[in-house]
Amino acid sequence: MNVKSRAKIGAVVGAAALGLGILAAPASADPSPVTDYRQLAGVGSDTTQYVVNGLGEAVTNANGKIIASWNATGTATVKTKATGCDSVARPNGSSAGINALNADIDNALVNCVDFARSSRGPADTSTNHLTFIPFAKDGVTYATDLGSTLPTNLTTAQLADIYKCTSTAYPNAQPLLPQSGSGTRAFWLQAIGVTEAQLGSCVNGNVQEHDGVAIANGNQIMPYSIAQWIAQGKGFADVPNRRGESRLRSINGTAPTTGSGTALALNTGFTPNFLRDVYNVVETAKLTGGANPNAVIIETFQGSTSKVCAASTTITNYGFGTVANCGAVTLKAER
Repeated sequence: MNVKSRAKIGAVVGAAALGLGILAAPASADPSPVTDYRQLAGVGSDTTQYVVNGLGEAVTNANGKIIASWNATGTATVKTKATGCDSVARPNGSSAGINALNADIDNALVNCVDFARSSRGPADTSTNHLTFIPFAKDGVTYATDLGSTLPTNLTTAQLADIYKCTSTAYPNAQPLLPQSGSGTRAFWLQAIGVTEAQLGSCVNGNVQEHDGVAIANGNQIMPYSIAQWIAQGKGFADVPNRRGESRLRSINGTAPTTGSGTALALNTGFTPNFLRDVYNVVETAKLTGGANPNAVIIETFQGSTSKVCAASTTITNYGFGTVANCGAVTLKAER
């Protein structure tokens, strides 16, 4: 994709703990105060906003805390740097964050957006303009109400039928789906083998991802990040518990979590198609060997010994699993 077409995309960017215990480790909804700009600014995915906020508190260098990360929702606009950057519409979701990063690059703004949080992999590999750097493992399962009429275990095929609105076994199911541009939306549809064109008219496709309060009755069903659901129940000071009465359910007979209470964790043996890497996306030119390498981006994200990869305790605290390819810079894309 050329600069002009990419810029066109960029133009649209505008503690109840339920037995898990209260943890002292803080997370920030946005940098607090919002004038705490730090060295690298990130936007995008709802899925990874809390863990990246947590990394923002844990990851430092000689100049102090490195990462300032803005949540997917909140005030209508965000200002990511003290000077040289105007307020922009807050990006909500992986694609919106990636579009904001591309728009920043194309408009020759200086580090207004340094990285995008993404819960999906590349959607367009026509260039190597961006690098998707994995840093953690997540899984997505379906959630239903505590008193749901739907089973606590469904197969991939049954889920596909529900989202196509063709299920004869569960004709009263009311499927929910995150907003367009959500990485979780794209991942979920790929995992259950349903295209956007195949979605049925019974699907409500405009709910905020990982918000269990959106499940308002026993017939509703929605995809939910396993790590997000775990983190929301841990009592972190600034991670709101959005689970409502939702419960995570099994797929193909495999449970999404292991353990209980404070030991509740992502089941890394969950159904493989429903496990995913999550990423921090940066401009390829800023990495080692690039046209304009940035030492702070490199030390923070690149390689298995990067500061983010070294913060594995923070990553698992927020419900995610670790990945063997943490910090790898082989996955290139346009967006």
